[in-house]
Amino acid sequence: MTGAAIATTGLTKRFGDQVAVDSLDLLVPAGAVYGFLGPNGSGKTTTIRMLLGLVRPTSGEVSLLERRMPADLVDVLPRVGALVEGPAFHPYLSGRDNLARLDSVDRTTDPRTARARIDGALDRVGLLAAASKRYRAYSLGMRQRLAIAGALLRPRDLLVLDEPTNGLDPQGTREVRSLVGSLAQEGTTVLVSSHLLSEVEQMCSHIGIMHVGRLLVQGPSAQVRAGAETQATVDTDQPAAAAEIMRELGLRDVRVTARSATGALGRVAPEKIVAGCVHQGVAVLGFRTDSPSLEDLFVSLTGEGFDVSG
Repeated sequence: MTGAAIATTGLTKRFGDQVAVDSLDLLVPAGAVYGFLGPNGSGKTTTIRMLLGLVRPTSGEVSLLERRMPADLVDVLPRVGALVEGPAFHPYLSGRDNLARLDSVDRTTDPRTARARIDGALDRVGLLAAASKRYRAYSLGMRQRLAIAGALLRPRDLLVLDEPTNGLDPQGTREVRSLVGSLAQEGTTVLVSSHLLSEVEQMCSHIGIMHVGRLLVQGPSAQVRAGAETQATVDTDQPAAAAEIMRELGLRDVRVTARSATGALGRVAPEKIVAGCVHQGVAVLGFRTDSPSLEDLFVSLTGEGFDVSG
């Protein structure tokens, strides 16, 4: 477990007869931006609540920043910032005053440095100019950024963000993505729980995929995505003949449409497909290979579709 910001062993949570999280062995390396993926209802938020000590596990063990939870909760949580299930602030207070109320309940901080820390957190998320504006006048993106500012009122070794871009417009989404990237560059480990695949692909160095309470796969992004094979497509007016050549070369799961043939490339060199078609007189009108997406991987693992648009 050395070097792990988050590590769980056999983590399980049951609600009556329902198993929300089933024997989860999660491993988030220190310094990673870990995309915790899964459709709504897959167990992501329940897992996060157990990590933070908000929900007691039915069984299993949790370690945060190499300290056992919940035994070391008092020592560990000041080093952890979290945004779980969206921001909750007083609408009639300004952004700065909301953070001041949040900061005042943290007995581990120095009240004399509160103003500097609050303004520093607001500046970090691009809200210093709007610090005096009432929260109810904030856009959804500004509210999400204020919530992240609340998690950054003091230096954090670990940041846990549950659906940080949920409901944001493209500009707000880019802002959150940029913020996560800058935090990671400074050495903060970030766990981003999401069901938006495109966002995770752009910001995360590591990925874990949840489905109905179980962790299907986890690891570095490139390694995880390698689980879904690259597809090769030949555009031709002889798709059946092209498909037969592809099968002879060793491509799997070859499919034919009216104007093309597609198959899983595997270890076959792409140039062999074009050469094989030309050699046998099959006209090649176009050729391309498509790298696997996270959606492809999820479908290959579960046989189900994935909410890629939210």
